[in-house]
Amino acid sequence: MAKRTSRRRWWWVLALVLLGTVSFFSVKAIGHKPAKIDPEKLAKVERVDLARSVVATGKIQPERQVEIKSKASGIIQTLPVNFGDYVRKGQVICELDRNDLLPRLNEARAALSVNQAQIQTAKADLERYKVDAASPDVEFLKKDFDRAERLHKDGLIAIDKADEAEKNYQLALNRKNSAIANLASAQAAITKAQAQYDEQNAVVARAEEDLRNATITSPIDGVVLSRDSEVGGAVSSILTMGSGATLIMTLGDLSSVYVKGKVDESDIGKVYLGQVARITVESFKDQKFPGVVTKISPMGAEKDNVTTFEVRVSISNETRKLRALMTANAEIILDEKKQVLTIPEGAVLYAKNRATEVEVPDAANEKGRRRISVKTGISNGARTEVLSGLTQGQQVILP
Repeated sequence: MAKRTSRRRWWWVLALVLLGTVSFFSVKAIGHKPAKIDPEKLAKVERVDLARSVVATGKIQPERQVEIKSKASGIIQTLPVNFGDYVRKGQVICELDRNDLLPRLNEARAALSVNQAQIQTAKADLERYKVDAASPDVEFLKKDFDRAERLHKDGLIAIDKADEAEKNYQLALNRKNSAIANLASAQAAITKAQAQYDEQNAVVARAEEDLRNATITSPIDGVVLSRDSEVGGAVSSILTMGSGATLIMTLGDLSSVYVKGKVDESDIGKVYLGQVARITVESFKDQKFPGVVTKISPMGAEKDNVTTFEVRVSISNETRKLRALMTANAEIILDEKKQVLTIPEGAVLYAKNRATEVEVPDAANEKGRRRISVKTGISNGARTEVLSGLTQGQQVILP
């Protein structure tokens, strides 16, 4: 009886131990919660338009830009336009003082008239010498002299009559010989007078050109980008000073502009003429201007061991929103896809074998997350395309 009572007591002790153990682990299991994930570290899989691109940073430049310098020297009398004004081709944009130019032109024209008179005088002399050189009366006077000499020998006329006939003949003969000698000098005088006339005519033409150049007109339709001189300022001629001539103003056609930026040599092989681009500027952060690649430099430039190539992206600017020298980013589109599944670039993880993975929330996991494999596509540096492994609306964890 005692043995049976002892055995029963041991069974109760074993039952109590088993019950306590089960209760302990049950309470522990009930009290365990997965690790909490910060909501700010969660991102959704979303469909967006995604583009892979190369960015070239540069300044907005007008397709056509002209520095206005004068062909004439003088003092600025009027400047009817200011920076920001729109001008038409042929419109007067500057006038120089003509008080010095008009007298200079009149003086040159007066000298030209003198040269013209000298030509007429030289031509008249030539015609006179031609007549004297022909001397039709020399032959007649020679016959008169011969007849007078015969009559004197026959005693029919006095000696003085024969001498007078000889004198008339000799005078006519001398005039003829002198005229023949003067023909060449008269022709030379005409040539000289003509050369002086031509030279003075060039002086008159320059004076007239200077007078015309005193009125400066716009060579293009465009906008005054800068006004670099003021009324009363002295202007030097570009014909005498070259590139050092006085800059009056700068004009630019802003209806079509471009960004001249640099592209790294690792990306230049993906850029081609006619490639689509999108341009952004600080002044219009929420707006993108369409552009196209129009020039690619055939030779790179090296700086700090980095080689870049100059690329020009042209933009239509009919709205005139873009202004010269604005800093712009030209996003040259290499590849673009519409409404594809994407995740933040930072959510992509790389396994040892370079396979791509992401972490997703998992309440059944002790850490509250688990890794899954995904297949990725193009990336714009901020978001990456997901080809497989995730669905729209699913959440991923940012590291």
